[in-house]
Amino acid sequence: MKEAPVARGKPAEYGQEIVRRRHRMLVDRIVLRGRTVLDFGCGNGAQTASLLDEGCSVIGVDIDAGDLQILAGYARAGSLDSVLAVRYDGVHLPVRSGSIDAVICFEVLEHVKDESATLGEIWRTLKPGGDILVTVPNKWWVFETHGAYLPILPWNRVPFFSWLPASIHRRFAKARIYRWKDITGLLTAHSFDVLDSQYVTAPLDVLGESGFKQFLQRTLFRGDTTRWGIGATAVFVHGRKRITDREAGHA
Repeated sequence: MKEAPVARGKPAEYGQEIVRRRHRMLVDRIVLRGRTVLDFGCGNGAQTASLLDEGCSVIGVDIDAGDLQILAGYARAGSLDSVLAVRYDGVHLPVRSGSIDAVICFEVLEHVKDESATLGEIWRTLKPGGDILVTVPNKWWVFETHGAYLPILPWNRVPFFSWLPASIHRRFAKARIYRWKDITGLLTAHSFDVLDSQYVTAPLDVLGESGFKQFLQRTLFRGDTTRWGIGATAVFVHGRKRITDREAGHA
């Protein structure tokens, strides 16, 4: 069955709850101070900018020149020399092999042309033992977050569409979607050891500010992670580049 073309992603906006949530999950798991971090698929830099108070240097890479200009403008306005915005051709990361301490890849893998090639490039840039922190859309969330090519349902938040069999989802969806075992298995297959994985609680950024939204955030969607896939928009995975026997011998 023919698969639908993968659509471009829409970056998170500065100040959104999802940016704060990912940041908390990131700093709870790895040390950033003094390290070089690659924000793969950084978009407009909303997540990139959240790292700049952590004492690390950040390279933001993206295929969209307009989004990178937003990030570069943010850095210039704040006289920030610890962030670099770099254009990416979608194939080869313009980063030296083994030069990166940690890679963040938040809601990007579902949009890339080739998952395997992308993870191979990320693996190449990381130092042995370097960290990768990934989020991908969760199959068991009630709404399809990226939309589908359905003429009678143009709205992105198509309810229960992601629950359909994978063959049907691939035929109509605008982006890939993942079960927990899909993304953890993908990282393991590409020589990353999985250290942690969590369901990320729905941030509800798509809802306007209201008492109802605040109620939901205090009750059903309280906390950054949840045990229940149905309450999660994404799957978060923390992996580490596997150290080969040869590399271990030179450590």
